[in-house]
Amino acid sequence: MVQHMVGVMGMSEMRKITVEVPEDTLTLAQEQTGAGVTETVRAGLRKLASIRAQQELRKLRGTFKFSFDLDELREDRE
Repeated sequence: MVQHMVGVMGMSEMRKITVEVPEDTLTLAQEQTGAGVTETVRAGLRKLASIRAQQELRKLRGTFKFSFDLDELREDRE
């Protein structure tokens, strides 16, 4: 699992932390993920990182022009 997390999150090492969170918030988050505490916290951190990346990409909106031929792209699949 550690190796998988390293690849997915781009982390070079794991870090153990202690966090106090409201029990009802944690319960709601665990119901959403269907996972235990550790995986729920990891999912939340990944979500925050994803939101940050999306915000950065939005800043680039309209700065690049893309032109492509849809038929040509479909041919590449075959």
